[in-house]
Amino acid sequence: MEAPNTSVKGWRQENNANSLADVHSSVHVPTGEGFFKTLRAYAGPGLMVAVGYMDPGNWATDIAGGSRFGYRLLSVVLISNLFAILLQHLSLKLGIATGRDLAQACRDHFSRPVAVSLWILAEIAIAATDLAEVIGSAIALNLLFGLPLTIGILITALDVLLLLYLQNKGFQLLERIVASLIFLIVGCFGYELLVSKPDIANVVAGLVPRTEIITNPGMLYIAIGILGATVMPHNLYLHSSIVQTRDFGRNDAGRKSAIKFATIDSTVSLFLAFFINAAILILSAAAFHFSGNQQVADITDAHRLLDPILGVKMAGILFAVALLASGQNSTLTGTLAGQIVMEGFINLRVKPWLRRLITRLVAIVPALVVAILYGEHGTSELLVFSQVILSLQLSFAVVPLVSFTNDKAKMGRFVNPIWVKALSWLVTVLIIGLNGYLLWDIVT
Repeated sequence: MEAPNTSVKGWRQENNANSLADVHSSVHVPTGEGFFKTLRAYAGPGLMVAVGYMDPGNWATDIAGGSRFGYRLLSVVLISNLFAILLQHLSLKLGIATGRDLAQACRDHFSRPVAVSLWILAEIAIAATDLAEVIGSAIALNLLFGLPLTIGILITALDVLLLLYLQNKGFQLLERIVASLIFLIVGCFGYELLVSKPDIANVVAGLVPRTEIITNPGMLYIAIGILGATVMPHNLYLHSSIVQTRDFGRNDAGRKSAIKFATIDSTVSLFLAFFINAAILILSAAAFHFSGNQQVADITDAHRLLDPILGVKMAGILFAVALLASGQNSTLTGTLAGQIVMEGFINLRVKPWLRRLITRLVAIVPALVVAILYGEHGTSELLVFSQVILSLQLSFAVVPLVSFTNDKAKMGRFVNPIWVKALSWLVTVLIIGLNGYLLWDIVT
């Protein structure tokens, strides 16, 4: 196994610990085998990151956006995805160029009180993500098997056993399972789009941004929710770590090649995520907005109305199957992100089962309380609210990431070029501005 990059140039301390040490440099990368064989070796981390961009939280915001406003928020899904492509590129570049994940980089750069504060915020983001996975999986079990939401929420605690089993079988097995579930979701929504027969001209028009997204408070709230559901804070920590599972040469030439292939993997995977998010919003618009069901704002109502509105029996079932696959996929990657954040920020290593159990309990308790007190409608509201929380947490991961990758002392020859520096700060300012507006709106 390769030693960690111990260069202290631009950093306060040597990096003496590999991120995800058990699987660091564990995936072989061939040399001199041609473009496609090399790309195949790098394929996987991008799909694992893309999972976070199609989790159940996205479903809630996309369904609400499509049913209330038709195709008009498609441009927000597209712009959010372009933001994600840029930020995930910066994340993988940081991990490959410096040998540090984002959490490790924050621990080195900031004072301990600041690093601990960032760690707490990252844990809140992961808890919000896990909350969406718990609720989404419970709703899917309810739709498919009629299980009460409270029972479904409790069943989701058992996935810790499945995850531990898979982790012991190797990192690439996890990647293959994630990829299989993603393509199952793609297949389900491909069918849904065919039977919903959306207006293609209006779909294309919806990809063009319009000023009413900013001026309409209801539209803006859902738009920021889409942004929070699409660009996930924990994914920036995750990606900077899992790209280091590849056994590339730890020299400038090896790192340059790794950044190129990892960026291709990430970009292609995130366009798959865009297809799924856009498909959910298009399906919601085609099935509900234009049929007079503009108040459909949650997953359960969407499932119940799909079959009678579209006139086919499989639409609702495939919708629920895709939702369950989405929730389980997000569980796998959320656990890894939690491990990376805890080890990177505070250098605390705990047993994987204990880490997973703590994270899941934090999500289960509020989900159970809301399900018992308010039922289906309450859990759907909580699902959308969890995405707003994620959006508010996003700035605290984006600002350090952009700062580090723009710093020549830390990145060396892999520092961002001027145009990427300008673009990354523009995206950062937009994210902070939108989230600030949302916070002000909530407070006032």
